[in-house]
Amino acid sequence: MALDLTSGARTGSTGRPAPGAHTLRHRRRRERLRTIGFLSPWLVGFTVFFGYPLVATVYFSFMHYNQIKQPEFVGLRNWSYVFTQMPLFGPALWNTVWLVVVMVALRVVFGIGVGLLVTKLKSGVGFFRTAFYVPYLAPPVAATVAFVFLLNPATGPVNEVLGAIGLDGPNWFNDPDWSKPSLVMLSLWGIGDLMVIFMAALLDVPKEQYEAAELDGAGPLARFRYVTWPNITPIVMFAVVTGVVQTMQYYTQALVAGKLASGVTIGPGTVIQPGYPDHSTITVPQLVYQLGFQNFNTGAACVLSLVLFAIAMAVTMLLMRRRSGLLSAED
Repeated sequence: MALDLTSGARTGSTGRPAPGAHTLRHRRRRERLRTIGFLSPWLVGFTVFFGYPLVATVYFSFMHYNQIKQPEFVGLRNWSYVFTQMPLFGPALWNTVWLVVVMVALRVVFGIGVGLLVTKLKSGVGFFRTAFYVPYLAPPVAATVAFVFLLNPATGPVNEVLGAIGLDGPNWFNDPDWSKPSLVMLSLWGIGDLMVIFMAALLDVPKEQYEAAELDGAGPLARFRYVTWPNITPIVMFAVVTGVVQTMQYYTQALVAGKLASGVTIGPGTVIQPGYPDHSTITVPQLVYQLGFQNFNTGAACVLSLVLFAIAMAVTMLLMRRRSGLLSAED
């Protein structure tokens, strides 16, 4: 038996690999097959529900396709139409970005605040947990209908209370300047999901660190900055990234609120034109639906979908950089 110094494998007198090398390769092959077998459910799901739709979206973005006739290659005509000729693309993109920045930031801050409040309570913890979480369980359409009723500028209870104390309530969903803030208020009302996540993170912070900070004379703000925040940073990152992805797909609440505020009755056969008032609530997902399923312009709808995907990926990659301020070198 001789040792081949170039390959590191034992060889026989004829220069061929020894039986042990063949057994090692066979074992590694079995391990790869076993790993692929365990990964196969994810691989199938990824291919069917993400890989193929993404490739198809890119393909149809260069096609003229009305879902009836065969696709016809048109080059960059769909891209040119979306970026230069579609009048609602600019307002929809601005509204979507505004909601991503404002809504996600306020939901994270509000979720941390509610989580801190509930964890510090001495009594009635179960009641307040339930009270803050129940609104999240409401279906989006039902919650939006209730919120539009509460914020009705003429007969809503909120403006009546404001009028009783001498304040003039805004027009809320009927005012272009207040429509998006009203949607943000609706999202803050259903903050129960983030509250539960942040409560779990806050309760997991080691109490010894709080005790050491108190012995060093740290006040509440210092304890939050130097103890609480470093421990919940990964959860904050999770909340921000998932919030960005969800808000980039914001559709139902804005559409229902705009239609109810406009006074149009939604029924069978009703063609919904989103964006009331003055295109202040129109979002890119609404344009995707309008182009793809109402106007049957599949190519332009695919272009908008790819724009959303690119923006979401860029923001996510920016947030997940270690130097972004949310991830440290140890995470």
